[in-house]
Amino acid sequence: MVMLASAVVGCGKGSDSASGGSKSSASARIDAVNKTMRETSFTATGTTTAFVGATQKTFWDPKQGYRMEVGGTPETEGGRMYCKDGTSYTSTRLFAAMLAQKGQQITVPDRLADRYISSDTGQDCSFYFAISSEGQFAPDKDATVDGKKALAVQVSAGLGEDVYFVSAESPDYLLKQEAARDGRVSSTMYTDFGAKMTISMPSDGQTMTMDEFRSAIGVG
Repeated sequence: MVMLASAVVGCGKGSDSASGGSKSSASARIDAVNKTMRETSFTATGTTTAFVGATQKTFWDPKQGYRMEVGGTPETEGGRMYCKDGTSYTSTRLFAAMLAQKGQQITVPDRLADRYISSDTGQDCSFYFAISSEGQFAPDKDATVDGKKALAVQVSAGLGEDVYFVSAESPDYLLKQEAARDGRVSSTMYTDFGAKMTISMPSDGQTMTMDEFRSAIGVG
């Protein structure tokens, strides 16, 4: 799972067809799946390319928003991120772990351990799991996922590649994602479609802006 990176990779290099389809049919399939996923609650569970040895679990409800939980390593355990109405909230612990991956070490004081850094994503929160419109069918990678026939959609750019396995028939679900980034790989399963869940955003007293966080830890 690559949601921590929040990046959409570019044009794929896979085949333009699946069972004789065209690039336009791939685009139409992607649009249909993105629409259904955006409008349907679900759970996604797997690993992540963002941290070695870490696990990642996400929950989505179109009315309540998005929640991501990261764990599995001392650095990431208890890390969370939320998103609703275009605003994301990243726990200070997870933010520190993300910076550490880039070689920047910061210390989060205990008084800020339960706080979240808010930021404007500039887009709908469904972008965290949406498939790029540049994806192309990769029929040689078609598979059966959880008993359902799935078409493989490949999106690649530079050193990164994602393969999305989408249902071949209605309902139009994303069933599985495999990702590769700089030698790291991850695999994510999407389940619990339409399930009832509760996703509550951090309270106003728990959130702070990036400028407020930087000031609180003494970083100018």
